[in-house]
Amino acid sequence: MDGRVIDGHCDAILKLLEHPEAAFDGSGSLLDVKPDRLREGRIALQSFALFLPPEMAGDPFLNVLKAIDVFYEKIVKPAGLKVVTSRRDLDLVDKQGKTGALLTLEGAEAIGGDWSRLRILHRLGLRAAQLTWNHANWAADGALEPRGAGLTKAGKNMIVECEKMGILIDVSHLSEKAFWDVAETAKRPFYASHSNVYELCPHPRNLKRDQIEAIIRAGGIIGLTFVPDFTVPGGEKAAAEDLFRHIEYVAELGGARHLAFGSDFDGIDSWLAGLEHPGKYADFRGLLARRYGEEAADAWLYGNWRRFLSENLPAENEYNPI
Repeated sequence: MDGRVIDGHCDAILKLLEHPEAAFDGSGSLLDVKPDRLREGRIALQSFALFLPPEMAGDPFLNVLKAIDVFYEKIVKPAGLKVVTSRRDLDLVDKQGKTGALLTLEGAEAIGGDWSRLRILHRLGLRAAQLTWNHANWAADGALEPRGAGLTKAGKNMIVECEKMGILIDVSHLSEKAFWDVAETAKRPFYASHSNVYELCPHPRNLKRDQIEAIIRAGGIIGLTFVPDFTVPGGEKAAAEDLFRHIEYVAELGGARHLAFGSDFDGIDSWLAGLEHPGKYADFRGLLARRYGEEAADAWLYGNWRRFLSENLPAENEYNPI
């Protein structure tokens, strides 16, 4: 696998949406994720999240369409990325040596229980979805919602509709009750794109032991994240090596084949020392290989994500919108 990487989450779309003067060409200091850093870190596939902050004015569905336009016009086109919507696209990324881009949704406010909107987003390339961010919406409660409720009836129906279309379900940001509702409702493997281990760092955005075990049983992925506050309590002086405890915890639960990474680059304003941007993945691979061996490092950085996506994305892009 020669050092390639798949990263399960970043928020570059939001930064470019909020700063229309900015470019994805590597100039300026706004972005963590840039084309030169993707090349430097040997990123084979980067997930790009459609996240719209709750305070954003305007119609949520129109806003998410604008965010998709930013994805294609300011990220995909100028950087020459290959949008991945199917297993065939994954194979093309490998054959062509390009960097792939996977479009995901972080919070389903724009859907509003209207499945025609979900179908439109699917036709525009959406292939993974989180039902909510940290708070409550029509579909579910988030990890920071005080009442801690689960999925609504409509939220459960969204799981069913997503699975019909081949949209993967991402449980990061869900409340604990909502997580278990997903586990009960989902018929296909689900995953956590960017969450760490609660027992090692008790932040409400992290996963508890039984949640990690449930993802493993379901055949999903635990994408360990680079958020300092999710890595060590308080997040101060957190470094790349602090992820080792989280890696070992998941592996000891039998999760070595289900362990990967979702950086949350461009969604954070502090960084793990040694993992400040995608270009640092090359150094991080060296740390992992020295401690756990080459095979494990390649599996966690690339192979596990690759297998999960190749098993769970549609074989072909039914609508061929790209």
